[in-house]
Amino acid sequence: MDPIREGASGVAVEDIQDRLKKLGYEISEAEQTACSFGSSTAEAVTRFRLDHDLPLGSEIDSATWAALVDECYELGDRTLYLRLPNLHGNDVRELQTRLNILGFSCGVEDGYYGVHTEAAVKQFQENVGVLADGMAFADTFDAIDRLHHVWGGKPASGPHPQGPMGYARASDVLEDIRLGFAADDPISRNVAGRIWNLAYATTERASVTLIDRLEEANTEDRIVFLISPGERPSDCKLANVEIDDPDTLPRRIHTACEASIPKHAPVRLELPVAHSYDGTFSANDAQTLAVMLLDAICGAFSDRI
Repeated sequence: MDPIREGASGVAVEDIQDRLKKLGYEISEAEQTACSFGSSTAEAVTRFRLDHDLPLGSEIDSATWAALVDECYELGDRTLYLRLPNLHGNDVRELQTRLNILGFSCGVEDGYYGVHTEAAVKQFQENVGVLADGMAFADTFDAIDRLHHVWGGKPASGPHPQGPMGYARASDVLEDIRLGFAADDPISRNVAGRIWNLAYATTERASVTLIDRLEEANTEDRIVFLISPGERPSDCKLANVEIDDPDTLPRRIHTACEASIPKHAPVRLELPVAHSYDGTFSANDAQTLAVMLLDAICGAFSDRI
């Protein structure tokens, strides 16, 4: 494109001024009314170029225009997906920031929709029970927006390890938050039973129950988890949480519960074992998973007490 500089006027200048104003740069009313590229517009362009590590100057060249367009994107303006070259812009950075805070690591918030961002989007989508195809559009944006009370105002430096839940704090959660656990195979029932034992070993006043059949669970009365092995079946619409990274597991459980549709719907906890038992899953494995899950669940709901 031919550079647009001081002295120019017209629709292109008006577009530039509107974008700069949207980003908080000051431009005189007289120049805006006349759609003229005057001294205040030139100063705004200079400041924008400085703020975005562009070469010094007051004109809009191709690189400055591309950066200006990128910075004006807001989350929800367009569908975001993995492609080459990568989609990039402020909306991608906003998505990365919110996913990192919610416990789905995108890595560095660089504004580029790369493979790490796509993987985080897929994990988030599965976590909240929407189609996990890695394409972020209306349903994914709506799910993130519903969680504004979770990510709003939080630091955006990525996942932070929480560490084990303290004994007293865990006791408070287990006594004050009513929890129910269902399971759909012998391995899952083993883990659920161990969670129940651990809960009542922590405090005799724990409000934890084992549920024989998920269909009979009263989800209005308590938070219900379905413990199940392997990937979520295609016909299962429950929010799904993979039990892998223990540092982010509490926040991912919290996200799934907060985003569940309808509200109070059970949340599926995906055990990292196959549906068919092959003899390699030991009692120690079951105990390790039970400890990890109970600690993560207590961490997920510690802010409710």
